[in-house]
Amino acid sequence: MSSAECVTVVSHPLIGRSLTVLRDHATACASFREHLRLVARLMTFSVTQDLAVEQVTVTTPLEVTQSPQLRRPVVLVPILRAGMGMADGLQDMIPDARVAHIGLARDEETLQPKAYYQRFPKDLDQSDVLLIDPMLATGGSSIAAAKFLKEAGAKAIRFVNLVSCPEGLKAFHEAHPDIPVFTAAVDNGLNERAYIVPGLGDAGDRFYGTD
Repeated sequence: MSSAECVTVVSHPLIGRSLTVLRDHATACASFREHLRLVARLMTFSVTQDLAVEQVTVTTPLEVTQSPQLRRPVVLVPILRAGMGMADGLQDMIPDARVAHIGLARDEETLQPKAYYQRFPKDLDQSDVLLIDPMLATGGSSIAAAKFLKEAGAKAIRFVNLVSCPEGLKAFHEAHPDIPVFTAAVDNGLNERAYIVPGLGDAGDRFYGTD
């Protein structure tokens, strides 16, 4: 499977409207949070479109009927800290999803991402796992996070992303060709500081008001 075949660009007029707000440097922190959550909600439908379901018996006020429910539990895994903003929106749409966490920092000796915090449920191998990070720039953090999830037993992983770039997508799929990526935008590329352009800046700083 090629890198292009593993990428779904989730396009919708309402996603486009919110993405415009998120890109604007003048957008206030509260509005940035609101629209990041809105985009995540809207993307949920595409991300979960083909999750396996099974029929269960339900007793309505009128009769007994068969109705679908998800076959496997869903686990949301935001990469701290920016991923939390999108995780909230996804959980709005999947209220019974469990939320795991992974925090990454750069090892000053190896210059590679290392986990400073991991908290996963024990049955990752029996769950549909949604790895979440707003920005896919060089791919370093998301590649490492997916590696840690696989080591913890996860087998069915999807990566949910707000803004990506060709360099990040290429690196991610070279490392994890089995993980599909769902993104709201594929931007032009990276600048000399490894920021996505045109991008929207540092999503974590803008979400938490620390820019």
